[in-house]
Amino acid sequence: MTTSDGQTPEMTEEHIDRLKENLEKVEALSKRLVEVMAGKKGHTSALDGPNQELFAKAATAYWADAWQNPAKLLEQQIEFWGKSVLNFAEAQQALTTGEVEDDDNAPKDRRFSNPMWETNPYFRFIRQQYQTNAQAIEQAVASVDDLDQKDLQRLRYFSQQIIDMMAPTNFLATNPDALERAVETEGQSLIKGLENLVSDLEANDGELVVKLADETAFQVGGNIATTPGDVVFRNQMMELIQYKPATEMVHETPIVLFPPWINKFYILDLKAQNSLIKWVTEQGYTIFVVSWVNADSSHADIGLEDYIEEGYLTAISEVKKICNVKQINAVGYCIAGTTLSLTLSLMKKRGDKSIKSATFFTTLTDFGEQGEFTPFLQNDFVNGIEEQVNRDGILKAWIIGRTMSFLRSTDLIYTPAIRSYMMGETPPAFDLLFWNGDGANLPGRMAMQYLRGLCQSNDFVSDGFKMLGHKLHIKDVDVPLMAITCETDHIAAWKDCYRGVQQMGSRSKTFVVSESGHIAGIVNPPSKKKYGHYINPDMKADAETWLKEADFHEGSWWPLWEAWLKKRSGKQVPAREAGDSEHPSLGPAPGTYVLVKASR
Repeated sequence: MTTSDGQTPEMTEEHIDRLKENLEKVEALSKRLVEVMAGKKGHTSALDGPNQELFAKAATAYWADAWQNPAKLLEQQIEFWGKSVLNFAEAQQALTTGEVEDDDNAPKDRRFSNPMWETNPYFRFIRQQYQTNAQAIEQAVASVDDLDQKDLQRLRYFSQQIIDMMAPTNFLATNPDALERAVETEGQSLIKGLENLVSDLEANDGELVVKLADETAFQVGGNIATTPGDVVFRNQMMELIQYKPATEMVHETPIVLFPPWINKFYILDLKAQNSLIKWVTEQGYTIFVVSWVNADSSHADIGLEDYIEEGYLTAISEVKKICNVKQINAVGYCIAGTTLSLTLSLMKKRGDKSIKSATFFTTLTDFGEQGEFTPFLQNDFVNGIEEQVNRDGILKAWIIGRTMSFLRSTDLIYTPAIRSYMMGETPPAFDLLFWNGDGANLPGRMAMQYLRGLCQSNDFVSDGFKMLGHKLHIKDVDVPLMAITCETDHIAAWKDCYRGVQQMGSRSKTFVVSESGHIAGIVNPPSKKKYGHYINPDMKADAETWLKEADFHEGSWWPLWEAWLKKRSGKQVPAREAGDSEHPSLGPAPGTYVLVKASR
């Protein structure tokens, strides 16, 4: 350990005594830890890893290849042995001479930014050997070729998870940052870290869900989700919020925005500076937003048809009554965009022309390519989810959140865990991460319809998705539409979204690729002047060609969307107050449903 001036501090007897004193506090915390783990409810083991058949098939393929081509195996092993011996020899030399040579060929990895990973022989050896081991695993996986494409993709994913999990930064004895902090704070950082760990476990009935944000820093309806409005309708599925006008005149055709019910709607209203909802009112539109119910076990039998009938169709009907119009403009985000597509198909079958235009934010409709979710959409995992759903009646928010986090495990699991549990830091006061942790449960029946019928069977673009007496098909989506996708989106990859939009029956299609990812690419206010976007009216080509030939525009896509929407929003009328005589205010925005926390 070194101080800011590069000197090693003197560890006095007084320091050592205080360190021992702090570490004695571990006993009380350990008792709490044992108690919370003893009360852990548990869950089906299928949610924790792939069926062992995957690894058995991979091992069989690997050894079959080695038998046929032993020279390749020997070459890999000799390379691994050679690097391991060299790492050890360099460490021995450094310990003997006290000098460490610069390692210019070391892979750049921000986990190893502490200078001790380079200058201290012990940590340098650990870092080098970890990277050598990781490379050996990657080479072994890359040499397996006698598996189908999905199994290969899963093998690569889960082997990378093992590599990330075994990083030396994840363990106190091999994390110089954590050790330095422990000495500097006389062990207080470890006490605080253990308190954080026990608190997170207690908050989740023994399940380890790393808290990403300081929850005490935010209040929904207090300092986030503050755009003024009123709840004007409520049923078992949703609250319908009408936002107050910000202009004296508004466009006649209102907007109804359907957010995903996997998370809560206020991602679009975090704060005034980046609120899409607030910005829409300022452009002269009447906007309604659906706030979905946070499911509990009483909602176990609710399916996608209930979301369509009591959510989409009811919201559209009530907005038409309130605004005295025949048509509305609809917006769907993520899974809500997928379900908006199903709703449009159903309305086509029924001859209902209530939707004038549709906008899709990061929406998948063709699940033929499952992207980064491939590891979790095979039968072993989906069967495990179904078993857990049958037990609980719902798909719990922590399961969904954990799955999403493991797609970016270093950033969303290990790094926050290190800061909280080893360094003893309080999670940051970051509104986006607060929202990310404020999850929602899914009704069991709906979750399985989505996973089986849409994600696995891809019925909507193949034989048709059976629902409400009809076979719903993507070609039935024929209203004018705009699809906003995001270039680095790992949840709804833009190329997969593009393929779905290509198959829709609309004659008028506008497709946009925003820079950045699933959230930042959508929550991208013009005032920030941050992320640009791509446009190309020709959607006949494949996705790669579309992007290559697209025009890039600086800045947010929001003004582009508003100009497109204006042409489909009718004449100007006096601004509308919330509700009417048959729709009195049931309370101010953001309503009550959004305040319900997900059950554990």
